[in-house]
Amino acid sequence: MSDTSNSGGSSGSATPGGSRSAMGTAHRGKVLGVTISAALGGLLFGFDTSVINGAVDSIQHTFELGAAAIGFTVAITLIGCAVGAWFAGQLADAWGRKSVMVLAAILFVVSSVASALAFADWFLMTWRFIGGLAIGIASVIAPAYIGEIAPARLRGGLSSLQQLAITLGIFLALLSDAALAGSQGDAMRQLWFGLPAWRWMLLVGVVPAVVYGILSLSIPESPQYLIRKGRRDDAKAVVRDVTGAIDIDRRIHEIEDSLEIERRATYRDLRGKALGLQPILWIGIGMAAFQQLVGINAIFYYSTTLWKSVGFSASDSFVTSVITSVINVVLTFVAILFVDRVGRKALLLWGSAGMFVGLVLAAVSFAQAHVSGSTVTLPEPWGVIALIGANLFVVFFAATWGPVMWVVLGEVFPNKIRGLGLGIAAAFNWVFNFLVTLLFPILSQAVGLGWVYAGFALFAALSFWFVFSALPEVTGLELEDKSKLEHIHRDRATA
Repeated sequence: MSDTSNSGGSSGSATPGGSRSAMGTAHRGKVLGVTISAALGGLLFGFDTSVINGAVDSIQHTFELGAAAIGFTVAITLIGCAVGAWFAGQLADAWGRKSVMVLAAILFVVSSVASALAFADWFLMTWRFIGGLAIGIASVIAPAYIGEIAPARLRGGLSSLQQLAITLGIFLALLSDAALAGSQGDAMRQLWFGLPAWRWMLLVGVVPAVVYGILSLSIPESPQYLIRKGRRDDAKAVVRDVTGAIDIDRRIHEIEDSLEIERRATYRDLRGKALGLQPILWIGIGMAAFQQLVGINAIFYYSTTLWKSVGFSASDSFVTSVITSVINVVLTFVAILFVDRVGRKALLLWGSAGMFVGLVLAAVSFAQAHVSGSTVTLPEPWGVIALIGANLFVVFFAATWGPVMWVVLGEVFPNKIRGLGLGIAAAFNWVFNFLVTLLFPILSQAVGLGWVYAGFALFAALSFWFVFSALPEVTGLELEDKSKLEHIHRDRATA
């Protein structure tokens, strides 16, 4: 045991700028590899929520479904995501982060195969729900694990890799759908083994799930979980080999003190005076809710109309979708580069302001729209202005709230309640995702797109106020940092 400690100390006290910096480079490589493996859960997240889009019309035709039935078939995945996210933290605390990652991969593999071979709509819905469980679990475990394994100085950028994986998953799903549907965009055309293209669209999800499962088996367990289970030597090995901590014993003691390892967290630990919950949990729920209430999913509902209003044809819809997904991928790198330098709070505030401007432009533009049945047209110059506003919104969301919300959820909760708190916050994220997706077309018909986008703009403004007044800044602090915990306790006392 003493050898482990001494080796950590000696590597840190080596000649300045010499072996210590070399060791730092080695640790950066290790922690990056481990983080990428965990972040691939985000790839499943993005891939599955997008791949269904290419198959929707064919599923509706195959099973002879009405509009409500096909809508629920698609949306039921989001309900599964909320349920999976809710229980993911508890499972991770009981079984370990690695085991739950592997569970998510297995559920996703089985769901992809069963959905592709579905013989009835109810069967497809059942397995899409189970696939949602896997996505919900992955959406919680990735930020929790990365937050625990990454050094404070790199944690923001590394945690943002999950959002990068999500955007890459969306992009790969679009490419996969297009390749399988062919140049004519026919998802019903027969491919290998007599299966139509839309079934292969769902089946191809097995590939990223298997990769994710294999990589999950190869990464170390988080030191927080190992210490909670009394495996102190194993935890020290992870701290030494992956995180690159200089004083290993001190780091272990900090984790032990923050965990209160005599018992695992329960829902009782989440209770507080602020409407029955701890203020820090309300902060997490608020962050998760605002990320969806600004309308990131709904903004694409009329994306084809936006592009058509400035001269693009409906047949170009795939190209415009790819452009949007590329914007998502590229702008996520902004968060990766700046989240640890600028800080979480500053990026989120800039994001809220930028999204507000973009949404106001879209709201004013759609207020001028001419509606005829299901057709929406925008007179000059409002089509161009709406297009600028929508893409400005996407740019600011992709560079800030998209990735940084998950970074915050992975680190803002104290160690003892991180699993539970993150799971509950992520569940609310999926619930609001479902509600916005479900209500957007209904509200658009009832009050008009201009008012709907104005509502999104209002939530963007409220998100600015929420971050400014409620969110503690934890950039650069270890999860166990006493000053961070004191800051959170002061927030609780004054809430």
